[in-house]
Amino acid sequence: MSGSRGLGARWRRRRPLRTRLALAASAAVALVAVGVCAAAFLIIRVQMTRQLDLNLSQTAGQVSKERRNWGPTASDDSCRYQAVPCVQIVPSDPARDPRGRYALPVGEATRQVAAGHHAAYYSKLTVGGHPVRMFTTHLPGTREALQVALRSDTVERGVRQAAWALSVVGAAGVLLAAALGYWVSRTGLAPVARLTATAERIAATRDAGHRIELPTGPAGREDEVTRLAASFNVMLGELEQSVAAQRRLVADASHELRTPLTALRTNAELLARAGRLTEAQRERASAALGRQLREVTTLVNDLIELARDEEPQPLVEQVRPAALLAHAVGVAREHWPEITFELHTDPAADDLTVPGVPARLARLLSNLLDNAAKFSPPGGPVAAGLAVVPGGVELTVRDHGPGIAAADLPHVFDRFYRADAARALPGSGLGLAMARQIARAHGAVLTAEAAPGGGACFRLRIPVP
Repeated sequence: MSGSRGLGARWRRRRPLRTRLALAASAAVALVAVGVCAAAFLIIRVQMTRQLDLNLSQTAGQVSKERRNWGPTASDDSCRYQAVPCVQIVPSDPARDPRGRYALPVGEATRQVAAGHHAAYYSKLTVGGHPVRMFTTHLPGTREALQVALRSDTVERGVRQAAWALSVVGAAGVLLAAALGYWVSRTGLAPVARLTATAERIAATRDAGHRIELPTGPAGREDEVTRLAASFNVMLGELEQSVAAQRRLVADASHELRTPLTALRTNAELLARAGRLTEAQRERASAALGRQLREVTTLVNDLIELARDEEPQPLVEQVRPAALLAHAVGVAREHWPEITFELHTDPAADDLTVPGVPARLARLLSNLLDNAAKFSPPGGPVAAGLAVVPGGVELTVRDHGPGIAAADLPHVFDRFYRADAARALPGSGLGLAMARQIARAHGAVLTAEAAPGGGACFRLRIPVP
């Protein structure tokens, strides 16, 4: 049994889904059709037999009134005719049997009915080569049994005809079920077929711009397969954007790395001919080489950080934003001694904690503070604040520099994007992009806006569970 089940399971796994669905639908409809035909056959046979039994019972009632005092009588040969009943009266005592021979069989059960010790009953027998249905009942007020028989070949012929007719109907139902199953499988799996073809085309061409055509219909009437195709289209859109962003990142990184690598090669070649240089020239070339190495190292590290989409869960812990911001401002004061950093913290936020990775959140704040310091005039203030807002806390970093132009505001957080005013300043254009990515990984929202009175203001809203 287990071997046959294993073969059946392997056969089903090797069949296409369309074939399996067609077989399942056909089998279900065919089973219903065969079941209905079988039930109809049983009902027809029972009803026809019941009608024959009713005729026998009515005939027995009429005969019992007509021949109640006749005494025992043997039956004649009327059982040879289809519409004529065959009747005989049998006593309980065999000694009272008539001289003639009984045409219908008489047994012990017949004598018991005659004596009133057995209930009336129906029986099926053959008389004179013909099928007969016989009813045996007690004659009231006597010790005799009345036997009435009718030929049942008409009923049996009707049952056979009904069986043939229902067999034809059942066979037609099975064929119709097969056709409907095939149609259902083709119609129901058409979106799946289109989805498969699209996936295969994307795998062959590596082009995520393909989409599955969705059937048009009333709004809110989509079925599960259509919703699956729509979800697949959404996934393809996200994949296309991801691939485009990846290609753009590689192109931008290649462009940004080209200049410092060229400078590195130039200085390295220059130092290779150090014997022809003066001491001052060698020191300048060595300092430039070290500075360019640090820039390239910082750029590569930033690219590695941007390649991370999520924060490692084992590193997540409860972080106090107030302490984190104070630490970040302290580090910024050391890096930018010519800038005045102001810290304003809401006392209600001192003891609040949020889940996060401390090192990554510190990197986010340092990027915002470095960006503000870079655009602030010497001696200009950079204000950092922390306040409690509905649903969480909000950190703000504001500078008093040239601010953000309206045309640049939508692109502030793009990778490698640098406004015209920032092209002469050091940096790779990855700091704010990294800050937003870290914020999103922590479920926070980072926005930029032009500050009243000049300068730029960055707001980081972190939800508090």
